[in-house]
Amino acid sequence: MAALTKVIYASKTINNVVKLLTNLSIKNEMVSITIPACNMMSFNSFVHTTSKRNDTQNLMQFFDDEANWGKRKVQVGRSWKLDELRIKSNEDLHKLWYILVKEKNMLITMEELYKKKYLPFPNEERIDKVEISMENIETVVRERNKAYHLLETGTSGERPAYVTKNAIGLPFVYRLRQHVIPKFMNTKWKKEHVHAHSGYAVRKFLRLYHEKFHNERRKLRNRQENQVALILRTFPNPDMEAIKAKYPGVDIARVVRNRNKKCRGHFIPTWWDIYNQ
Repeated sequence: MAALTKVIYASKTINNVVKLLTNLSIKNEMVSITIPACNMMSFNSFVHTTSKRNDTQNLMQFFDDEANWGKRKVQVGRSWKLDELRIKSNEDLHKLWYILVKEKNMLITMEELYKKKYLPFPNEERIDKVEISMENIETVVRERNKAYHLLETGTSGERPAYVTKNAIGLPFVYRLRQHVIPKFMNTKWKKEHVHAHSGYAVRKFLRLYHEKFHNERRKLRNRQENQVALILRTFPNPDMEAIKAKYPGVDIARVVRNRNKKCRGHFIPTWWDIYNQ
């Protein structure tokens, strides 16, 4: 009786497996029938594929056009401006970014090749123009991200930062970021990021550093005052508003009040001028 039960159970199991295989074969046939019926034009409209290139053509993309090899000067344009990039869509900016990346890789490769040949690289400013364009793209993308986050969340969405001082006492902007290790246990971070300064050498450096900038500002103020005095000497009735707009850091009233020789002009002073002195 037990053997008969086992035979019946085995026969049921075999029937279930046969049914399962039959259903799978039917589904595969249905799939094979429906695949050719799809519209390949609509499928290609969503999927973009680049043209096939061999290894030599892919490698030559790192080099400039052969017509420009050996030339002293190459005809190039200017860098992209912010106003031109702000009117473009995100997709266009994405495409333009990768075009500039390819252009930068090509220019760096050609520059290294010219260095090995001991030849002058034509139009070295091309690399600067590409880098300026990439910086402008980053600026535009950051502006859009900031505007989006301000509209949706009320925050800028950028990484928080604060102004601190480095090991030699100069201020810099430190942007916060997350670490796996806590701050009090992260010895590597503490060695690389020293946000404090001390010592006699650092204090001396800061004193000389601030003195240098103070002297530069003083010399600039003196030059501007001399220029204003020369204008007042050359032109008897100048436009004071225009002078104030051009030299906002100069006290014009003080320059006129001091009666500097450079702003007097060639005239014989009267008793009133001598009395006012």
